[in-house]
Amino acid sequence: MVLLGLLGIGLGIYTPANNAEIMAAVPARDAAAAGGMVNMTRGDGRAPMTAVGARGTAGQATPQADGLAEGIARLRRALRRGARVADPGNTLALAQLELLAALTEHPGSRPGQLARRLNMRANTVTTIVNALSSRGMLERVTADDDRRAVKLTVTEAGQQAVLSWQATNAAVLHLALSTLPAKQRRALAAAAPALDALARAIDQLADRPAAAQDQDTD
Repeated sequence: MVLLGLLGIGLGIYTPANNAEIMAAVPARDAAAAGGMVNMTRGDGRAPMTAVGARGTAGQATPQADGLAEGIARLRRALRRGARVADPGNTLALAQLELLAALTEHPGSRPGQLARRLNMRANTVTTIVNALSSRGMLERVTADDDRRAVKLTVTEAGQQAVLSWQATNAAVLHLALSTLPAKQRRALAAAAPALDALARAIDQLADRPAAAQDQDTD
């Protein structure tokens, strides 16, 4: 079995449109808990949030938020490590997988837009794009509205790489859930709606600066 790569990628860090295919790897009894954890990763890797989004009303970080943030960070680290162990043949770096996942979710993005979405330096994105292009996982296309600009698209090989990584993470998460007592699995399942709502709130906060900057470049 393999593991649920959404926390590591994208489990981008992201929850692309192939979410149904990812969750198909998770048995029905663990679907609610797994879904909440998967969606919890959606805001990761986006543009940094302002202090208003990260702190309480008094401008100070709250113990509850600090504890939750640490728990999510530990879960992401564990999933990344578990996925690497479960799929040692995957030679793509995490940053490469995250860029592919982001591009799958936002096809036709320009390098600068990806840099802002992933909070990466422009030269880092260029290096990753060159490496993925040489492996046939993405293509450069001249923008219709500006012949000097380039848009990026994921190839079939790139999409398969993302799906494989996410399926690996899904399987790892299922295996880990199966070792927990039934009471803890029920608690995770009950928390899934709240985790999903929190992930969406993080998405909204992270999307604001990225959307504003994207409009500046259009």
